[in-house]
Amino acid sequence: MTATDAARGLDVLRADVPLYTLTFAKDLSPTELLDRMGVDPESLALRDLVDLEDEFGDTLLDEDEPVVTTGSDGRWTWAWEQGGVHGLDEGVLSRVSRGTEAVVLHHNEKPMHWFKYAVGGGIVVGFHTLRPIEPTGLDPHRLETFMRPLGLVPGRSAPMHGVLALAEDAFGLRVTPAGDDEQRWSGSLFPLSPGR
Repeated sequence: MTATDAARGLDVLRADVPLYTLTFAKDLSPTELLDRMGVDPESLALRDLVDLEDEFGDTLLDEDEPVVTTGSDGRWTWAWEQGGVHGLDEGVLSRVSRGTEAVVLHHNEKPMHWFKYAVGGGIVVGFHTLRPIEPTGLDPHRLETFMRPLGLVPGRSAPMHGVLALAEDAFGLRVTPAGDDEQRWSGSLFPLSPGR
């Protein structure tokens, strides 16, 4: 059994989830993470899954003003956009990682994974799997000791869940789904603007 086959903290993402963007921030509260991502303060509230569906309904998968839910696992807080890609935006990631670390994972139906790791406002490592891996960033080789054993080698195609395994191995990231009546902070993000 390989590292990508064993039960892991991001197994919920290995299921058939066609599109998601997850932004992780170390040592931030859920409300602080959402604030840095650009949440509409009037939409911010504690909600369970039923309340989320009742309040946002068809707009849950909105691309321009995505609904985002949060959770915390260990020192990392995460924000899950089901329909948007705000977390990939360099301005958003810079704000989220200011004074801390942040990791963004994106998946779409192409299929493609996108990975970004930022520290103190700067993107340290970033790559996507649509083509052979070519890490970029301020220190594109920083995670190489974690990447190579997972088959994430520059110039080669990525294995199916290699990006998720990298997030688990290098950072210990996990996503624990909410229980039936568990309330979590959620809201809708303001649209991204060109100068933002």
